[in-house]
Amino acid sequence: MGAGMGYGFGQRRGGQLPVELTSFVGRTGELAALHAELARSRLVTLVGPGGVGKSRTALRAARAVTDRFADGVRLVELSALHDPELVPPTLAGVLELPEQSGMTPLDAIVEHLRGRRMLIVLDTCEHLVDACAMLCDVLLREAPGLSVLATSRQPLDVPGERSLPVAPLARADAVDLFTQRAAAVTGGRALDGADREHALALVDRLDGIPLALELAAVRLRAVPLSELVARLDRHCEVLTGGRRTALTRHQTLRAAIDWSYDLCTPQEQLLWARLSVFAGSFGLTAAERVCAGGAGDLGGEEVVEALIGLVDKSVVQRLGEDGGRYRLLDTIREYGAGRLAKTEDAEAVRRRHFAHYEELVGRFWDGLVGPAQVPLHHAVRAEIADVRAALEYGCATEGRAVDALWLATRLGAYWRAAGTLSEGRYWIDKGLGPVQQDSPVRAWALFMTGVFGVWTADLETALDRFPRALDLARRVGESRVELFSEGYLAAMTVLGGAVEEGMAALDAVRARMVAADDALGIGVVHYEGALLYGALGFTDRALEWCESGLAYLEGRGERQLYGSTLTVQGVILWLVGRPEESAVALRRGLEAASEIGEVLVAALATLGLAWHAAGQQRYVRACWLLGYAEHARRLGGDPVGMLPRLLEEQEAQQRAVRAALGDEPYERWREAGARMSGRELLDAVGADADEPPGVPAVRPGTADGRPVDPLTRREREVAALVTRGLSNREIAERLVISKRTVDAHVEHILAKLGITSRTEILAPAQPEGTSTA
Repeated sequence: MGAGMGYGFGQRRGGQLPVELTSFVGRTGELAALHAELARSRLVTLVGPGGVGKSRTALRAARAVTDRFADGVRLVELSALHDPELVPPTLAGVLELPEQSGMTPLDAIVEHLRGRRMLIVLDTCEHLVDACAMLCDVLLREAPGLSVLATSRQPLDVPGERSLPVAPLARADAVDLFTQRAAAVTGGRALDGADREHALALVDRLDGIPLALELAAVRLRAVPLSELVARLDRHCEVLTGGRRTALTRHQTLRAAIDWSYDLCTPQEQLLWARLSVFAGSFGLTAAERVCAGGAGDLGGEEVVEALIGLVDKSVVQRLGEDGGRYRLLDTIREYGAGRLAKTEDAEAVRRRHFAHYEELVGRFWDGLVGPAQVPLHHAVRAEIADVRAALEYGCATEGRAVDALWLATRLGAYWRAAGTLSEGRYWIDKGLGPVQQDSPVRAWALFMTGVFGVWTADLETALDRFPRALDLARRVGESRVELFSEGYLAAMTVLGGAVEEGMAALDAVRARMVAADDALGIGVVHYEGALLYGALGFTDRALEWCESGLAYLEGRGERQLYGSTLTVQGVILWLVGRPEESAVALRRGLEAASEIGEVLVAALATLGLAWHAAGQQRYVRACWLLGYAEHARRLGGDPVGMLPRLLEEQEAQQRAVRAALGDEPYERWREAGARMSGRELLDAVGADADEPPGVPAVRPGTADGRPVDPLTRREREVAALVTRGLSNREIAERLVISKRTVDAHVEHILAKLGITSRTEILAPAQPEGTSTA
């Protein structure tokens, strides 16, 4: 939502297909075969060596078949991912599916995809082939409308898979590609007759491998084509010991990359090797901090020059509209990593990489309750592939597990905002394994996973982790963890039924937080305490806590706790019958949450706004808002699931909206809401729309367009008598039924019409043949 919600792990938001930056050449036969195969088979894998053009071909094909899939095409880029356990959460992130209590990410994906017609492109599977195979096997069995297009250096080996080999380009296409890229380098000069012969020789020598041809074309800036071919021939003879035997395709690509490497300056060569530590894209500052220094004396100034040189040579790609970020293609990164491993300072470069992302996370943690919070959330989201690489390094390196554990723990607010608490829990638990000795870091980690339990309605984890965190915090003198844990344990006591005892403890914790001026603690205790009190019926106290929390946070530039508090205030105002004030607070909460892309708060705010719409008899609006909220948090996936009062309200509103719209339109509008992106939701809420823009209109009505009356014949009779001022006992006598039956009818009428008072019942139109006399 907003500028951030719904980003997956370092993925394009919602997995949209990227724009092609250079022309696409050839592949007519492969694309035709691929189109036909996608119509016949639900899993198609493009198989071929590195650098042959699998990804480009897959994306071109996916674009062409978009209209076959009502729910669109999603791209999942796997090259920056190394841990097989993170494949399902990564896909869940691309599909914008936040965490759900008691559901693994894989279960949530299956649930989401069951009724959808969608194509998922899994790009670069070879290093995660077993995890990708398992994922495809489950999803294709469970979701009949799903198709998968994968790219890999080897087949996935799943039943029903069709493998299509991607060979190097045919000779004419290869010459065409080389000519186009050469023209881009030489200012558009066409190849003449002699050049054409040289181009054919070059294409043959490079075996038509697109990446090798693109790297070669860049050389034309420095040397003429004839010289280029002669140099390449000499290079290949060295590789084959002077024999003119054919190289394998892998060797040919390796030769082309070697050759590119040899033509780089020593500084460029060093930088190429060091840049291979970046898992995702990176900015100039990161490149300077991680790659400067050490053996070879690469200074900060030289990093900039060498980076410009590598961009010119097509070794490094520039990304983004402003060109402020860079990345290496996978094949180029692998080559660089091989070179880095042979240098003395490989470990020093990895340490500097870890330190750079550790510093980012440190700033994130220190800036949680201040004006830098929003940009820091966005920074972590943009860098998550490398934050993950740093976590992997820390977990795998002797003596660094405690640093990795502290890194993962301090990202708690990020994991929640991004809706990826299961990944956060995965890294914290992975770090807790080796870090057994008592330490403040271990206390924080136990505490943070307890909080994750509260946020996902996983009380078992919460009740296990908080007491352990409290005990350890007392032993090591970590007073903040001690105080925070006491606060959550007080809330657990209240939920367990010892209400007075728990409330007294929670009040004491709040007072100590205020006395200590602990900004994070003050922000959290007020809104989480208020939600608990409001749901238990202590609404005056809840609203007072909201006011105190908002007054404390006002003007700090912080949005996550502020948006959470406004949202809780809005929900409680609704419960106490102040709908208009409630809607204002919920809208403001939603806007604040959207600035950092906070999924959990946005879902709760949307839920409250759905209730408000139902109260205004705007049932279509209520329905798609409910659809979004349920999809974003499948109730029970957030604190609402632990609070019966909110759950009852939710179920009553669902019944009222369904009764008002009828089953078929209810399902259709709810589904429309579930499919909305965070940005679409925010726009539609902001515009106060009854129907979200771009969603096909579905109006409640019968086949001939007359409005559906949600009331049964008997309910219409009762409603007509209510509007005439009769009491339930009088109605019972008039209709010769028991008073208890009339009570039930009136309750149903109120629920179906989404109203709370019998005075709001309007006389329904009487169908012919009925009489209230």
